[in-house]
Amino acid sequence: MQVPAQVEYEKATSVEHALTLLARYGSAARVLAGGHSLIPMMKLRLAQPEVLIDINGITDLCYVNLTGAQLRIGTLTRHAQLLESQIAGEHFAILHDAERVIADPIVRNWGTVGGSLCQADPSEDLSAAFAAMKGTMVIHGPDGSREVSAREFHTGPYETVVGPAELLTEIKLPIRPGGGSGYQKVSRRTGDWPVGAAGAAVWLTGDTIADAGIGLTAVGARNFAAAEAEEYLRGRTATQEALARAGEIAAENCHPVTDQRGPADYKSHLARELTTRALRLAVARARGPAA
Repeated sequence: MQVPAQVEYEKATSVEHALTLLARYGSAARVLAGGHSLIPMMKLRLAQPEVLIDINGITDLCYVNLTGAQLRIGTLTRHAQLLESQIAGEHFAILHDAERVIADPIVRNWGTVGGSLCQADPSEDLSAAFAAMKGTMVIHGPDGSREVSAREFHTGPYETVVGPAELLTEIKLPIRPGGGSGYQKVSRRTGDWPVGAAGAAVWLTGDTIADAGIGLTAVGARNFAAAEAEEYLRGRTATQEALARAGEIAAENCHPVTDQRGPADYKSHLARELTTRALRLAVARARGPAA
């Protein structure tokens, strides 16, 4: 039986308290939210923090709110809460699509949105979803708060821009007219990490794509996004041919690797097909039921 190494434990009662503890312990500390990724890594000794700072008592970080033209999600929001949020589903169907295929009910009931993002797994579903929606991450630190785009948040596998004395506190998603979104995923079994997955968001003016966002995960996409395919779509009519070509461009700019989930050429195929499917779903939703 594998067990983690001995570790000290601190329970934060507020964001300010958590920041104080992070400043005190520095790189020796890790933040504990849901723990579904961190604890297994500690058991395998892949992560060996000296101190765990438990932030589950900071209820101020658990919310899904509509503020003006923004959907705001606190980082301690559980996956199940985001899946159940009518506000989130109304404005960003991609969130419900993605949450339905993340793990299982036990994980979704306790795992957190912020924990998933900060784990920075290169196969993370929500990282692709937020990249597609061009979200903004709010990070608090000793010098106040700062904001970075979802596409600048991850600096590499299991690495983010969050510093040792900082805490991710919120995700902001802009709500714009004419929008629609969707998420498509292929995995080896229900609830597993994706072999490949794609999220798409489009904003239509009439039948023209005014803007598009494409997020990809598990297929070696830079910054979890397909910027070249997005650029191709801007200003084009939302035809099936244009969406399919965008899928091809997305795949051409991915760099998947062969691993236990599948060969690289199959993942490239998934990048193309899933991007096209996600775009079709997003366009259909943007047009509405009368389209």
